[in-house]
Amino acid sequence: MRHVSEFPESSLACYLVDRLAAGRLVFSRDEAQLALRMSRGAFLGAAERLQKRHRLLNLTRSLYVIVPPQHLHVGSPPPASFIDELMRHENRSYYVGLLNAAELQGASHQAIDLQVVAKPQMREVLRAGPSKIVFYFRNDMSAIESGIEERKTDTGKMNISSIELTLLDLLRYPRASGGLDTILTVFSDLGPKLNPERMEVVAHAFERSVLQRVGHLLDRSGFAKHAEKLQPLIHRPFASQMVWVELYPLPSSDPDLAPEIQALDERWQVLIRRNPERDE
Repeated sequence: MRHVSEFPESSLACYLVDRLAAGRLVFSRDEAQLALRMSRGAFLGAAERLQKRHRLLNLTRSLYVIVPPQHLHVGSPPPASFIDELMRHENRSYYVGLLNAAELQGASHQAIDLQVVAKPQMREVLRAGPSKIVFYFRNDMSAIESGIEERKTDTGKMNISSIELTLLDLLRYPRASGGLDTILTVFSDLGPKLNPERMEVVAHAFERSVLQRVGHLLDRSGFAKHAEKLQPLIHRPFASQMVWVELYPLPSSDPDLAPEIQALDERWQVLIRRNPERDE
């Protein structure tokens, strides 16, 4: 009887089928080699051949994603279908956030890439066929735990940010949020579902400048009452004196090139250089 490693490609192909049957899409090079009793060279050769046939995706140096038959034409399953398994493999805290979470929570805007907030720091971008997973760093994940929800997917589950955490993150990572008009649109879409008490809890973990911008946009979107819970947080006892903040980061570090200030929000001490408009 021949050893399994004498047929590395067929052995690895069977391994992929078995994992798919168990609902698993991600595996490491080491665990596959151990399961198949295969040498490093034999595994890499078999994996490369399966990659050329679009049955396997090498996501990182040592991590692979299985491509189910229905996704062979694009070369990768949707990143949302394996992000939880990927992050568990990497032993990292995470949640799908920003525009992806906004869409999942009911906003009209549709995200292109999968945006993931994680700890510790990940590579900025991972490519999965035609899709990208874009990572953003957050150190104090435990401080926002109440704002992370579990959402079922076709292949299992994934963590996503709540409505309240999503709105705060859009102003913490504004350049990842599709621009000021998009942010205002998401605020308008999700504002009716916002729970002010839940926002207050998670808002303690955010910079005061973020809370100022969020308060302004809630007012502008017609949810001034929801914003009331943020007022005590920006006037925290023993905090430094509140300073004026830009509603959106300036496009240049040279203040002479910045657009003129169009309005001042005295309530939140926010400088507005362009009034945002809701996307239609």
